[in-house]
Amino acid sequence: MSLITNVMDHSLDDGYAEAAERRKSQGAAGGMPKTLRAKLGLAGGLVLAALVVTVGAAQARVAAPVVAKERQELIDRIDRETESADKLEGSVDRLRGDVSTRQRAALRQSGGSETADLVGILSGATAVHGPGVQLVVNDAKEASTGGDGNPRTTAGFSDTGRVRDRDMQRVVNGLWAAGAEAVSVNGQRLTALSAIRAAGDAILVDNKPLVPPYTVLAVGDGDRLGTRFQNGADGLYLHALEENFGVRADISVVNDLQLPAAPSVIVRTAQPSTEKGTS
Repeated sequence: MSLITNVMDHSLDDGYAEAAERRKSQGAAGGMPKTLRAKLGLAGGLVLAALVVTVGAAQARVAAPVVAKERQELIDRIDRETESADKLEGSVDRLRGDVSTRQRAALRQSGGSETADLVGILSGATAVHGPGVQLVVNDAKEASTGGDGNPRTTAGFSDTGRVRDRDMQRVVNGLWAAGAEAVSVNGQRLTALSAIRAAGDAILVDNKPLVPPYTVLAVGDGDRLGTRFQNGADGLYLHALEENFGVRADISVVNDLQLPAAPSVIVRTAQPSTEKGTS
């Protein structure tokens, strides 16, 4: 019975008991509670973070004058280049005006006043006014995104409701075919050599970007011009864009339109061939 009593009273091995007692005594003598160690670690981390922020702020304060100086130098350079570009643009405008004046004078000398005026109107070298139609073409209010294999989504703009350069080409060609005598788009006078192209998301007329809405002015017999355009293939094409893609278009007859002269007109003349034909 004494053996059973000893086992019951000392269920934990003496070695384990001694080790536990030793750890307890060591912790009481020189150890540190876990909560205190955690607090000290947090405090050390905060001190380190504060030190990093302080050093960064000091470096930024030292570098601030250098950055401000570089920024001011960049601003001054931009101002100088802008002023130089404005001067060059003014010079270009003066040269264009001089060229236009010389062209009109040469036309009058070669063909008489009436012929020169007619050639100037047809070539776009002379500002004109008169009755005609105003056609305003604009993107859809809510352009849907393509991606379904539609031909309007495979090239150029990604939105089917955007007006494309080829759309403006058809509109302008349709007005010429309907009998327009002079055409301009957003104040840009068109000539026989004008090009309507796309660059990224922008439509260019003679390399000048346009911003929607696109206002097309066409001088001619207003009522007849508007009717022939709307009943023609290009007018029906524009109507299809309205119905299928939400492109907005509005055409109206105007009694007096003002169209400026083309900014630059290239004079090209045909010369008879000196080569004899072969039979």
